[in-house]
Amino acid sequence: MPEKMEHKDKARALAYLAAISRLADQPLTIMEVCGTHTMAIAQNGLRELLPANVRLISGPGCPVCVTDNSDIDRFLFLAAKPEVITATFGDMIRVPGTKKSLQSLRAEGADVRVVYSTLDALELARKNPEKEIVFLGVGFETTAPTIAVSIETASRENLTNFSVLSLHKRVPPALRALAADPEVQVDAFLDPGHACAIIGTRPLEFMAEQYGKPGVVTGFGVLDILEAVLMILEQRAAGRAAIEIQYKKVVKAAGNVRAQAMIEQVFTTADASWRGLGLIPESGLNIRPEYRAWDAAAKFALPRFDSPSPSGCRCGDILKGRIAPDECGLFSATCTPLQPVGPCMVSTEGTCAAYYRYARK
Repeated sequence: MPEKMEHKDKARALAYLAAISRLADQPLTIMEVCGTHTMAIAQNGLRELLPANVRLISGPGCPVCVTDNSDIDRFLFLAAKPEVITATFGDMIRVPGTKKSLQSLRAEGADVRVVYSTLDALELARKNPEKEIVFLGVGFETTAPTIAVSIETASRENLTNFSVLSLHKRVPPALRALAADPEVQVDAFLDPGHACAIIGTRPLEFMAEQYGKPGVVTGFGVLDILEAVLMILEQRAAGRAAIEIQYKKVVKAAGNVRAQAMIEQVFTTADASWRGLGLIPESGLNIRPEYRAWDAAAKFALPRFDSPSPSGCRCGDILKGRIAPDECGLFSATCTPLQPVGPCMVSTEGTCAAYYRYARK
């Protein structure tokens, strides 16, 4: 139990654990598909607190981690252009491509800037009219609305030196791919609170209706996650499968309608490649033709790359829940946070990074 928990919270946690133990009469494997959940579970030792029959495994919940190696090489190709200033969130800086990373390109003289919002990237475009500002749009539905707003703003202001390379991913198609994959042995899902705050739970209901997989959208505290696990067990005990909301203070069934409208205005769904999961139909977000002037892929006629995964890296298997990080031969030996081989060790939400920091034996 985390030492800093208040006495009343510890009492609630123990009550949840007791109830979970009573209902865990047969094996249950639950996959979380949110990087923040991955980090919270590892940080608080929740796997060790749960009964042996209840197994938590990590899925493709880290947007940096699921970015395909070919897409990483595409943005590295862009970043090397002398006229380009690459604007990105910090997690992308050290993600290795086939030969280099943004960090190594920056050491060679490329202009790579870490920004904290799309507003920062727009301001770079305003202040550097002689340069092309390219923002790397990596994320799930959580970040897509703010990036859509930045594209709409650039269009309205006629900021023609601003563009976005959209590598966004959509959660529901990935869940469908996991549910349909015979290699993925998962009974239920902890669904992502951040993404569902945008899309709601209705787009996930097919998981229960078509595949019989219960899901609970949960928050990120110890009590949130334990309550969600208990809710899943209660569904199983009642012989039903549904998508329920534990994180009711943030998530509604309908989601954020205004944010959804912003995504719909700027983006259109497209097939996308995921590390470990391959090509998933309609799982990506491409920029609509009417905003083509702010689409970096079109603006720079970006080529496609056929990039192999790093030799020996099993990040793809980890993202499918087939193995734990410490079952990869590179883990903590040649692959560490200081010298990462794959993105699962780079991102602060990566499963390997979480294991290395909190669960390494």
